[in-house]
Amino acid sequence: MKKYSMLTDSPGKSLFFFALPMILGNLFQQLYSAVDSIIVGQFVGEDALAAVGASYSLTTVFIMIAIGGGIGASVVISQYLGAGLFGKMKTSVYTALISFLTVSIIMGAAGLLLSRSILTALNTPGNILSDALVYLDIYFVGLPFLFMYNILSSVFNALGNSKTPLYLLIFSSLFNIVMDLFFVRGLGLGIGGAAVATVLAQGISAVVSFCLLMRALKGYRAEEEDAGKETGEETVWKGAIGEETHRKEGKNQGGEGSRKLFDVQMLGNMIKVAIPSMLQQSIVSIGMLLVQSVVNGYGSSVLAGYTAGTRIESICIVPMIASGNAVSTFTAQNLGAGHPERVKKGYLAAVRMVAAFAVMICLILTFFHGSIINAFLEEGSDPIAFETGNAYLTFIAFFFVCIGVKAITDGVLRGAGDVVVFTLANLINLGIRVTVAFALSPVWGVQAVWFAIPMGWTTNFVISFIRYLSGKWSRKKLIKT
Repeated sequence: MKKYSMLTDSPGKSLFFFALPMILGNLFQQLYSAVDSIIVGQFVGEDALAAVGASYSLTTVFIMIAIGGGIGASVVISQYLGAGLFGKMKTSVYTALISFLTVSIIMGAAGLLLSRSILTALNTPGNILSDALVYLDIYFVGLPFLFMYNILSSVFNALGNSKTPLYLLIFSSLFNIVMDLFFVRGLGLGIGGAAVATVLAQGISAVVSFCLLMRALKGYRAEEEDAGKETGEETVWKGAIGEETHRKEGKNQGGEGSRKLFDVQMLGNMIKVAIPSMLQQSIVSIGMLLVQSVVNGYGSSVLAGYTAGTRIESICIVPMIASGNAVSTFTAQNLGAGHPERVKKGYLAAVRMVAAFAVMICLILTFFHGSIINAFLEEGSDPIAFETGNAYLTFIAFFFVCIGVKAITDGVLRGAGDVVVFTLANLINLGIRVTVAFALSPVWGVQAVWFAIPMGWTTNFVISFIRYLSGKWSRKKLIKT
């Protein structure tokens, strides 16, 4: 397949072919949780599926925090890449890896200490509390591996290489399925076996991904040294996004930056984008976590159906979130190269792309929701579980275009480093979801939890779109050239 450059090729084609491996990769990542749920639901039972669901909202928050942190790092990395500052680009990669590894270890340790208290605070039903605790504790032990894999994937995407994370996710997803069946069905380890399989699969992927990244950075080092010898000459860089020509400014851009492993100022720029990105990536999961107690209050059968529905929702939003992340990288690279007009063309192309995805998702869920929910629940499960899952999917099927346009509009602002309005929009989104769920569930029942979702998505989009129309984002820049 031809490599499309985000700096020179058609914005629509370059965005689509860059986003496609990200979409497939993220689908395989969602396959982790879906397979865990299907195998646990079919071979262990409805209560075990509900226990996975009780842990899922929390575990997904951590994954989305990792993805958001990786996006914060990738914006800085992409802007250095677009500007041709390869030495500083490598320093930003090392800074991101060191920082987020430290954060993941601290978060994993804190999670182990607080897991029981968290599940109790979420009003987890007593009949599934012990299973949920087993799943969550194993997850926290492996958190550094899961966290770092997502950071490494974001770094590869920032370098314009979205295929390597895809190949690793295909491997780890298939490995996870085999290990799930072996531990859960073969050895009878139940919910704990599903958690071990997931951690083991992503742990192997994280180690392999790190080795491949270090190998890729060695290639940049050789080109960088050659470039430093010809101060002021144009050099051709054959990197992950294709062949680009950049003007080098001499040795100080390359050699000096390549020897530095950590830069506090770069970390500050990453954090500036990472915090709102974490929020934006986590809105769905944080919203699910905060309203988990509402769902839990309706019993384990409703929770099992809701768990199945949210698994499908998580899969359906993948092309939307991936498109937004692709737009973020596209924006960062083109602003770094001084081409804001290409960003606007890319945004229009992305609107068409997410609209097409939304139509396909709506048709699939409308006609096949029953079969999809049945895959998660064993025969003989409480009819309430089936009813809850089907009601959730038939409602939410019509609103994925809302999160699609929200994701790509947020992607432009995030890629530009224009984070104030972007952060506000996502906070309002979260506030609407939580407020409506708590305030209206006594009137509407558990349906209030999902009625709030499109309300939040649409409000978020309107606020971010107004900022996009202002054009102020195009004058933002995180790096100095």
